[in-house]
Amino acid sequence: MPARTGRKPEWMEHVSLEAVEAREALSRGEILAGSVEHGGFAIELLRYKANLWLLFRRGNQGGVALRTFLLTDDIRCTAKTGPAERLITWEARSSLGVMRGELQGETTGLDHFAYAVRIMPRHAIHLPYLPRDLVPFGAKGDPLASEGHVEASQRRLNTGLCYLDITRPALGKLLYVQNLTALNPYFQATQTKPENVVGGEWPILGYLAPTDPKDTTKALPAGEEIVLYDTRLAFRGKSEEEESKNAWQFLDMIGAIYRGLEKPASDRRDWVGRSQRTLRDLVNSPKAQEKHYGEIYFHPYTAAEHPDSMVQLSLLSAIRDWGDWYGRKHPLEAAIGRGLKRFHDPKLKTMRRYLPDVGDDKNQDAVDSWYLYHPMLNLANLALAGDEVAEDLFLRSIDYGIRAAQHFCYKWPIQFDITDFSVITPIAPADQRGQTDVGGIYAWVMLQAFEMTGESRFLQEARNALDAARGMRFDLNYQANLTAWGAAACIRLWRITNQKTYLALSYVYLASFFHNAQLWESEIGHARHYSNFLGVTCLQDAPYMALYECFDSFAAFERFLDLGGPDLIPAAKMLVTEYCRYALHRAWFYYPDALPPEALATENRNGEIDRKLSFPVEDLYPDGQPAGQVGQEIYGAGAAMIFATRAFHNVEGAPFLVFCDHFLRAVTRLDGRTLSLKIDGEDGHVAEFAFLRRGRKSLPVPVVRTLSDAVLEPVLRSKDEVSYRVPAHTGLVISW
Repeated sequence: MPARTGRKPEWMEHVSLEAVEAREALSRGEILAGSVEHGGFAIELLRYKANLWLLFRRGNQGGVALRTFLLTDDIRCTAKTGPAERLITWEARSSLGVMRGELQGETTGLDHFAYAVRIMPRHAIHLPYLPRDLVPFGAKGDPLASEGHVEASQRRLNTGLCYLDITRPALGKLLYVQNLTALNPYFQATQTKPENVVGGEWPILGYLAPTDPKDTTKALPAGEEIVLYDTRLAFRGKSEEEESKNAWQFLDMIGAIYRGLEKPASDRRDWVGRSQRTLRDLVNSPKAQEKHYGEIYFHPYTAAEHPDSMVQLSLLSAIRDWGDWYGRKHPLEAAIGRGLKRFHDPKLKTMRRYLPDVGDDKNQDAVDSWYLYHPMLNLANLALAGDEVAEDLFLRSIDYGIRAAQHFCYKWPIQFDITDFSVITPIAPADQRGQTDVGGIYAWVMLQAFEMTGESRFLQEARNALDAARGMRFDLNYQANLTAWGAAACIRLWRITNQKTYLALSYVYLASFFHNAQLWESEIGHARHYSNFLGVTCLQDAPYMALYECFDSFAAFERFLDLGGPDLIPAAKMLVTEYCRYALHRAWFYYPDALPPEALATENRNGEIDRKLSFPVEDLYPDGQPAGQVGQEIYGAGAAMIFATRAFHNVEGAPFLVFCDHFLRAVTRLDGRTLSLKIDGEDGHVAEFAFLRRGRKSLPVPVVRTLSDAVLEPVLRSKDEVSYRVPAHTGLVISW
């Protein structure tokens, strides 16, 4: 649906029948429970015919209503009010079964609510239709007297959200979220999936439960209680319209709802061992590499596709990090490095996507806009780490990148011809826009160039690109990792220039990123074998999550948090930290050996899936489709090394690794057996912190103290590990 939609005035020829029915119900309904006050609202429960309506009124202006369809008129209802933990509870009994509802309010008195509706059928029930449940209304209960617009709504299988600005009545912002995790039993019973189920047209909004009207076998089972709705509401009376303030408000509200959600466990994964297996397979598997000009180059997918510059540099940058972490360079670092010069075109003075001898099945001159800049990012990573060859290639390519940006006025198409900038594919069919967030990664690359050279022109280019993205609001995201690098670029530019507008702009990138996130855990189909919680679809219209975008976003967010420090709003810091924490858990399931064979696709768009190779599949689906339909991506094989080198920490001379699922800051060696550090994160959250035995020496008994000298007790102690649950955002002193 469009990003912003207005209401249909009463005088228009076509008026929603459901809006007329809602007006009748809200003006004639029977109050079942006395009004209860919470925050700025008076809340009532009304019944009219076969519907219950939960009304949130602000004075005599109007408010919003949540509708529950009771399935039949022949029903007996009881209701009562209580304290914030149970503001209103109700029960409805009929020959069909029992329905129950409970409204909870935030105990602090904020305008945050959770409303759950459950049904226990006496007999199996087929539901051909359940109406949308959210209806803003004006004075006298008239939905047609309400005004406002939808800022953002659910995209495919991402979070079931609807972000509203309600101007009449003057309620301000409302973030509506349907907690899809709680609805898994419904989806399984009805064999449906919650794709684009939250949205609507003003004033009939909210959740439209997926149903199959024709197949009566897709029914709710008898005798089992199933959740029909698990609705979360967050109101903000002051509506922020300016783009960055609106983004800040969205992050604050979705952060508030996130804190109240039940979350899956996050398990520690052996990313160190996975890295070692990945490196072994990169070296040994003929399906991973081929030779050109006497050097080795890696396929993008297992036994498929021509080597390209993005693939080589993504692997090389991760392998370089691994060598620094491991204390010894891996031989692949030099091997990949030797072949990079073949991608550089001395005539155009840029890095090309393909080698000069690429086959006729590829247009050697065609390049996706982001593909021009991502190799530059990794060249700069290598150059800043001391690689002179990478520095030379970067500096010989950077001016072409600037010419391309200026040619397209910092608004890039999907694909263009690298020889003359002629556009091959201008826009994506899904949203009729180009690669809207390429300016973010471009700005990061420009800031890398500034760090390398000190030339102010690169700062100006970063400004130009980020400024050109203003006004895009929730349409900014094209590809998740590019959006993440854009957020990091904003923070970095703010730190360099001290212009807080760029700090504020970072929240626009984050809001667009988390709009595409999945704040739910699916148990549909094969998804029960893996985790999608807090995953982000790789593209704005993609049906799947991809590991490359996942780990590259993780790397970008490490920099974002490092540069942002204590100046970030709490919700932004918390959401980014949680994304990274769950990435360490969730990313494991992209590897074929972590999934049962039946969960893997038998037909692949690119190459094949070899479960013996420690390379990830590209695609996991929240609706449980077979994984790996796109292929097994060698270009994402650096993920294991990125996760290992960020979450596992060497301590020189100690027979253990330190693991933490939050980023560590200010790690300082005080003496031979004492270490101080700071765990990043937000107050109220808990980090997993562990000592893992390394080698054959026995694991010493560590002592972990807070800065107030309180000794922390481990939650697990064995010969191989000592684990702790530690408050995030805290300092520790460790001795052994």
